[in-house]
Amino acid sequence: RMESLPEAVLIRILASIPAVDLVLACRLVCCQWKNLIDGAALWILKCQPESLTGAESQENAENWQNFYFLSKKRKNLIKNPCGEEDLQHWGEVENGGDGWKIEELPGDFGKEFPSEEVHKYFVTSYEWCRKAQVIDLRAEGYWEELMDTTQPKLVVKDWYAGRSDAGCLYELCVKLLSENEDVLAEYRSETIAIPQENDANWTEISHTFSNYGPGVRFVRFEHGGQDTLFWKGWYGVRVTNSSVTVEP
Repeated sequence: RMESLPEAVLIRILASIPAVDLVLACRLVCCQWKNLIDGAALWILKCQPESLTGAESQENAENWQNFYFLSKKRKNLIKNPCGEEDLQHWGEVENGGDGWKIEELPGDFGKEFPSEEVHKYFVTSYEWCRKAQVIDLRAEGYWEELMDTTQPKLVVKDWYAGRSDAGCLYELCVKLLSENEDVLAEYRSETIAIPQENDANWTEISHTFSNYGPGVRFVRFEHGGQDTLFWKGWYGVRVTNSSVTVEP
């Protein structure tokens, strides 16, 4: 019988069960299982074979459990961040001027991206071009209790650059939304102006949401820009490698 097993043995058996099943099913079996699953020892054991590090600084069991889940699930929640799939997954697209275009790096009067894994970028035109993506956190596996109680960090990053022969503008706006899409927290960059005859280097912009309160269910990411010379074609700001990650 399971209840007759030594606690250390039972912990090893439970540690072999998928984490989501532990929390949503096994934890409800009995008080003993609940206490073991709520304890640190089981989650430390699950972290070890998967080489998950960094939780050593956490002092309580809840942090170990959250560290495991968030480390395992860490990924970029923005789909098609570099234009490899044209404008797929991007909605609420505003195509000012000649609209959005996808180009190969480095592009005319451009620079290579700092990462060799990025090969393309989106480029804007002579009137405002904007595009957005809404991330459903529950669909990505971040359940309500985790978002409401733990409130893990939501880290937003984007990269932008201009052509060296043209000036341009860039903006980023990210909102944390409730079930009813009410805005619970917001980050809005200033309108960043890149002058003509710039160095065309890629610049990263980032923001971390924390302690944002309960109720967050969606993240809305929007960015865009235009050129400042109003030249026909695609002389506006270039953007790529956008990311939203949920982190311990």
